Amino acid sequence: MAPLETALNRAVALLPQPDLAERQAREILRAVPGHPQALLLLGAALRRQGKLTAARDTLAPLAGSQARAPSVHAEWALTQAALGEVPAAIASLRHAIGLNPGLPGVWRHLGDVLTQAGDTKGADHAYGRHVESAINDPALMQAAVAMNDGRLPEAEHLLRAQLRQYPTDVAALRMLAETGTRLGRDADAEKILLQCLALMPSFALARHNLAVVLFRQNRPEEALPHIEILLAQDGKNPNYGALHAACLAHLADFASATKAYENVLANYPLQPKIWLSYAHVLRTTGRRAESLRAYRTAIAQAPHLGEAYWSLANFKNEALTGAETETMHAQLARDDLGVEDRFHFHYALGFVYEQQAEYEKSWMHYAQGARLRRAEITYDADRTTRQLARTRALMDAAFFAVRAGSGCHEEAPIFIVGLPRSGSTLIEQILASHSQVEGTQELSEIAGIARLLGRNSRTDDRYPEAIADLDAAALAGLGWRYLNRTRIYRKTSKPVFIDKMPNNFIHTGLIHLILPRARIIDARRHPMATCFSAFKQHFAKGHHYSYDLDELGRYYLDYLALMAHFNTALPGRIHRVHYEHMVADTEGETRKLLAFCGLDFEPACLRFHENDRPVRTASSEQVRQPIFRQGLDQWRHYATWLTPLAARLEEVMPQDG
Repeated sequence: MAPLETALNRAVALLPQPDLAERQAREILRAVPGHPQALLLLGAALRRQGKLTAARDTLAPLAGSQARAPSVHAEWALTQAALGEVPAAIASLRHAIGLNPGLPGVWRHLGDVLTQAGDTKGADHAYGRHVESAINDPALMQAAVAMNDGRLPEAEHLLRAQLRQYPTDVAALRMLAETGTRLGRDADAEKILLQCLALMPSFALARHNLAVVLFRQNRPEEALPHIEILLAQDGKNPNYGALHAACLAHLADFASATKAYENVLANYPLQPKIWLSYAHVLRTTGRRAESLRAYRTAIAQAPHLGEAYWSLANFKNEALTGAETETMHAQLARDDLGVEDRFHFHYALGFVYEQQAEYEKSWMHYAQGARLRRAEITYDADRTTRQLARTRALMDAAFFAVRAGSGCHEEAPIFIVGLPRSGSTLIEQILASHSQVEGTQELSEIAGIARLLGRNSRTDDRYPEAIADLDAAALAGLGWRYLNRTRIYRKTSKPVFIDKMPNNFIHTGLIHLILPRARIIDARRHPMATCFSAFKQHFAKGHHYSYDLDELGRYYLDYLALMAHFNTALPGRIHRVHYEHMVADTEGETRKLLAFCGLDFEPACLRFHENDRPVRTASSEQVRQPIFRQGLDQWRHYATWLTPLAARLEEVMPQDG
């Protein structure tokens, strides 16, 4: 490489340190006076140091002599913009674009200057052209390769470096947000995408990314307006349509969700995962036969789709066919089957063999499914134990006594807490059959409040200690926040509604403090029955403790210890319902339940199976039948393999085993 070329490349490399780049450029010009590229580098270095008059004196004559050099006119435009000569800067940039519309960064610069001029529509268009031409930007290409290779920290580093130099690079902002979501930082990605869309409202990919991020954070009501904008631009886009339907379903607008899925499938029928989601909605609304057809359509299109088979198995009393069982075994024999499909097949086969009373085969598949699922997730049992111990240490009777009378005193919510598979859906269905009670779904707002408190805590971002910092007004505000943010899930004018999120038992103290008149019901079932039923159930999300017998037993004991503590610290505040007692004396237990909730007895509560309300949980089939007795002792068929669990639970087992 020639010495001059080497010196010029060094000056380019030094531009992030513009004082050094200026020195290098001046040395070149002493050796080669008037060299155009050296003058361009000198002007760029001067501008970056804020020496605008000197930059103008260098670049203005260069632009006059280099009429066909787009990079010169682009740099001259940046100096003009910095000097406040915005119309001239726009003209210079348009001249540069006319010479080379693919010049890296030139469209971004035009967007910046048009924003400075107040031309938001023009800026939006310019940023859009920048996104189209970003493939020519070496820095973004390098980051894209790192992202495609899964080297996310490296991609993030490259993108942040690009944005330090060019904060309005909308392509880099969107890529950085995508990197954040892939690293599990949805809240950070949301902020970046909002910044991106403030610069370029028409950036459809960024808007879709934002809608996905909001949906993943359980904020579908905020995602919907963005999806509606996207659908107005491209009404047949299957990604937009499927996300729209998913948001509607999450908000319990199942009629609209069904229609939205049907619209997508009418235009794009070969979409097995959309058929799967459509089947879920049909099942939730009790459209059993149509749901089965939709699941089987998904299977016909994608025989490897394990979740579709598992979903069929979850119909409980709808046995999978022999041919479908053979297909599952054939799929498991494949070397290229993904882990998610594989563990779904194992769970489905576990159910098939349980129905056939082949319990050893059934256990083998349940256990293998759980092993595969456990390997895919992160769960720290010690952390759970420590957190619940801290909750007990903080929230004693004195803690609650000092805060008596605080919170929001609305009576609307009934919280059903406990462990999954403990009869909570049955309790919900009984209550939701009352004329004054609306059943909603498993709402995430209490957990969201807990996360908010943890982030805002002065005690090293910890929950529950942050609760101690809240005064009466703050507690009341959180109660109103809960009611306001859950209002969208209420579809009737009934005065009482149910929040059946099992893991809210962790937040019993918080619920009491922010909503002291809300009812709290603790759903209980035989320890072994509860835990085995959870172990053999694959949960779409959460419940990470349930895939290892010892961790499951520990979690159950932690749950019992916490609820026993709250029963002591808040006597009479929590009503316990034992599933076995409800099965044995449905009317008597129902009357006690209604009395605790301040509701008059209504015979419809005993005919809960006639209630056609949507039910989203794994128990949806059982609660559409009269009282379900078959599962009371099902765990005993697996006692041989449940020894580790039984040993862990020995101290809390009922007298009769």
